[in-house]
Amino acid sequence: MINVIRGWMDRYFSDEEAILFSVLLIACFGIIIWLGRPLAPVLTALVLAFMMQGGVNRLQSVGIGHTAAVLVVFLAAVSGFIGFVVGVVPAILGQVESFITELPRLVAGVQSQLLVLTERYPDYFSAEQINLLVNQVGQQVSSIGQWLLSFSLESLPNLLGVLIYLVLVPILVFFFMKDGDLLLAAIGRALPDRRPIMAQVWAEMQHQVSNYVRGKALEIAIVGAVTFLAFVMLDLRYAALLALLVGLSVIVPYIGAAVVTVPVAAVAFIQFGWGSDFFWVLGVYALIQALDGNVLVPLLFSEVVNLHPVAIIIAVLLFGGIWGFWGVFFAIPLATLAKAVVSAWPVVQRKAELAHSD
Repeated sequence: MINVIRGWMDRYFSDEEAILFSVLLIACFGIIIWLGRPLAPVLTALVLAFMMQGGVNRLQSVGIGHTAAVLVVFLAAVSGFIGFVVGVVPAILGQVESFITELPRLVAGVQSQLLVLTERYPDYFSAEQINLLVNQVGQQVSSIGQWLLSFSLESLPNLLGVLIYLVLVPILVFFFMKDGDLLLAAIGRALPDRRPIMAQVWAEMQHQVSNYVRGKALEIAIVGAVTFLAFVMLDLRYAALLALLVGLSVIVPYIGAAVVTVPVAAVAFIQFGWGSDFFWVLGVYALIQALDGNVLVPLLFSEVVNLHPVAIIIAVLLFGGIWGFWGVFFAIPLATLAKAVVSAWPVVQRKAELAHSD
C-alpha cells in the first residue's frame, strides 16, 4: 500500500510546480470559504471585471486604446445597471408587494379552481381532499409571505452595506480592468519561471470560464426579456417577477426550468383556470425553454466544453452548498476548471518524464 501511494506521489507530485500548484489551489479554496464574506466586494468586482474584459478586448482589437476601451465598457455597464435599477427593479418590487398582499385571495382562487375537479371527476377527487390540500398549501404560502416580509424588514439595517457595494465595487471593477495585466504580472513574478501546468490550466480557464460567464449573463438577459414580453402579450399577471425567475432559472440547467414551471403554471392557473389561456401560457413557456436549450445555448456556448448532465448536477450541488448563489452560478465553469486540471496534470508530467529520459 505504501509503495502504491509513493508511486502515485512520484508520478503526480515529483515536480515542484505540481506541489506549488496544489498549495495554491488549497489556499484559494480556503480563502474563499473562510474569508468569502469580508472579501465579498473584491470577489464580486473580480467576477464583474472578468465578464466585462471581453468588451475591452473587442474594442482594443479595432484600434481603441486600453484606457479608453476600459472607460467605454465601464460607463456602458454603469449606465445599464442604472437603467435596470430605475426601470426594472421598481416593477419587480411592486409585483412582489402585490403578490404578498394578494396571497389570501390567490389561495382562495386556487381552492375554487380545484373544487371544479370534484365536479368533473368525483371518482378521483373529493371536496375533503381538496380542502385539506388547500389548507396545507395556504399554511406554506403564509409562511413564505411572512418570510418575505421579515426579510425585507431585516434588510433595512444593511443599507449601509449596499451603499458600500455601490461605491466600492465599481471602483474595484475599474482598476481590475485597467491594471489587470499589471496585477497578473506581479503574481507571475512570485511564481516559478517554468510552470507548464499552471500555464495550460490558466489558458483553459480564461477560454472556458470567460466564455461561459459572459454567455450565461447574456442568456439570462435574453431569456428574461423574451419571457417578459411574451407574458405581457398574454396578459399574465406578475409578468416581471415571473420573467426574472425564468431568466435566473437558466443558471441551473435542467433543474431550474423544471422548478420555475411550478410558479408559472400556478399563476396562470389562478388567473385563467382550465381554459385556453392557461394552455397558451404553458405552451409559450415551453417554446421559450425549447428555443433556449436548442438554439440559444448552442450559439452562446459553442466553444465551451460540454459536461455530462450528471457532472453538472453534482457540480451545482457541491459548489452551491459551499458558496451559495455564486457557487451555483459558477458551478459549470468550476467543474470545467477541475476537468482542465485533471486532464492537464498527467499530460504535463508525462512530457516532463520524457524530457528527463532524453
